[in-house]
Amino acid sequence: MKPQNIGEHTPVGILGGGQLGKMLIQAASDLNIHIHCLDEDPNAPCAALAHSYTIGSIRDYDTVLNFGRTKKIVTVEIENVNIEALELLEKEGVLVYPQPAVLRLIKDKGIQKSFYINQNIPTAPFHLYENKQEILNAGIKLPFVQKLCTGGYDGKGVQVINTIEDYSKLFDAPSIVEDKIQFSKEISIIVSRNAKGETSTFPAVECEFNPQANLVEFQFSPAAISPTVEKEAALIATKIITEMNMVGLLAVEFFLDHEERLMVNEMAPRPHNSGHHTIECCETSQFAQHLRAILNLPLGNTSLRCPGAMLNLLGEPGYEGEAYYDGLEEVLTHKGTFVHLYGKERTKPFRKMGHITLIGTTVEEVKERSSQVKGMLKVIAR
Repeated sequence: MKPQNIGEHTPVGILGGGQLGKMLIQAASDLNIHIHCLDEDPNAPCAALAHSYTIGSIRDYDTVLNFGRTKKIVTVEIENVNIEALELLEKEGVLVYPQPAVLRLIKDKGIQKSFYINQNIPTAPFHLYENKQEILNAGIKLPFVQKLCTGGYDGKGVQVINTIEDYSKLFDAPSIVEDKIQFSKEISIIVSRNAKGETSTFPAVECEFNPQANLVEFQFSPAAISPTVEKEAALIATKIITEMNMVGLLAVEFFLDHEERLMVNEMAPRPHNSGHHTIECCETSQFAQHLRAILNLPLGNTSLRCPGAMLNLLGEPGYEGEAYYDGLEEVLTHKGTFVHLYGKERTKPFRKMGHITLIGTTVEEVKERSSQVKGMLKVIAR
């Protein structure tokens, strides 16, 4: 594939109209790339920014097929799409990135984990189960973690089983079960690859999770890891994207245990929450890099311009309705603080409503300032 002539307004279609799509559109506007979106929500974040916006389900075969046939390139901002339609589009000559085969592999955590084993990629030991009863019959040693094979996202589809009483929370569906890993920290590496086979990794990010919602609440870069661990994580991420022959952007999440051994937790074939800080902190943002990769353009420099931290803005518990951002004016007075609101009209507990990036001269500085800012801005309902 030759690099795209971006002066031709190459029509790029995105399946999904959420915040990742919105930030892709913002990056695409700098290169005058026309982005077209498909989403069933007429008020999704992309609706007001896309060059065109089609209302329809990304899981419906005919809808995805008809949408994709008018595009040169189709990409995704979420894995829960109709892969069969994408496979036919690929046969018809539409460039689908990430490729349908990659989406099939990653969409099912059972297949994903088997891929790690086959490729000698370090990961936590696991077992596959078809239903809740199989898990109960297995007599698994507590504590353990159950993850749905399909359909999970943003902390949903995961149950941590610490006690016998927690058995009532088990999902009754195909899932993987892992030992509850005792890890020292969780890190993420984002790697990109274009159709020429060129690859590039972003500096590692260290993540801290909200224990209630089980999703990233706070992350910072550079991560507090040794150069050896950083290099190994980048090599593993590069091996994964290369072995899958994937084109696009891949976020690889790792557990790091107390003996500094890395284990791949899971991956996402698209821009990722752990890369939002790159907009302000890196020479090239993850969104610009994803576009460069799928357009087969030269990959951008991923070096950190400065240390940074990112806070997710989650809907406050106990509030559901029209979103109101309490404390926004106070946060905007802080130097080196960048607020990104996603434009979701309604909030609900732990819904991702935006994020805040803080930049500074040291990691210690941005972490301290993040702690100060964390409680200032709350997403509530009017």
